[in-house]
Amino acid sequence: MSDEVLARIEASPGRRLLGVGCMGLLAFMLFWVAFSTPPSLGWQAFLLALGAASAWLALRMYQATALSLELTETTLRDSSGQILAEIDQIAAMDRGFFAFKPSNGFLLKTRSAAPRAWRPGLWWRLGNRIGVGGMTPGSQSKAMAEIIAVKLALR
Repeated sequence: MSDEVLARIEASPGRRLLGVGCMGLLAFMLFWVAFSTPPSLGWQAFLLALGAASAWLALRMYQATALSLELTETTLRDSSGQILAEIDQIAAMDRGFFAFKPSNGFLLKTRSAAPRAWRPGLWWRLGNRIGVGGMTPGSQSKAMAEIIAVKLALR
């Protein structure tokens, strides 16, 4: 019973294409400027480093948004099996307009800190805060947030 998926969040294909495409295009443009009209050596190295970072981020975003988030009776995890939070460790949830949360998402505050982790476009974790959302449809995020809110209220 505890392994049954109550809610699932998957990256929207359109947002995924747009986000990864923009990061890839940025990397391409930075490399293009660095090689087509090379500035001084320092600036060229800066453009190449920024282009490499953009290409790396596009790859990480592509890999991360291939995953989905699953809410079960006991855990919030991604489809690779990495546990974001145990339900009984969630202290609060913030969906407010001014909350420091991803787009179309929500912020969880846990009772104990966990190692930092980041899946660009899907979720991030800093200490005892977990941001869920980004390239996810608002309807799926809202449904998951509602289920978590009910679980917190019943506790």
